[in-house]
Amino acid sequence: MPTILWVGRYVVFFWSNENQLFEPVHVHVAYARQSALTAKLWITSDGKVELCHNDALIPPKTLRRIMRVIENDSSMIIAAWRQYFGEVRYIR
Repeated sequence: MPTILWVGRYVVFFWSNENQLFEPVHVHVAYARQSALTAKLWITSDGKVELCHNDALIPPKTLRRIMRVIENDSSMIIAAWRQYFGEVRYIR
């Protein structure tokens, strides 16, 4: 599972073994290491970030900060998604 970036002690990564190969572009966020307990964040076509779920129980203030960082780096993340998965789809 490729690591995309770190935000403090939180790792942002792609989960490469999901059920749908061409799921809309998103990242997973976990504390300190890649884990199955993550926050899943969708990236929209305009680079905004939407919360899918927060199974990692990241505190809301911290999660908002992480989401802002991901929005600022959304074009890089989308390019990395395209390179890794070969196709980009969006939820919006």
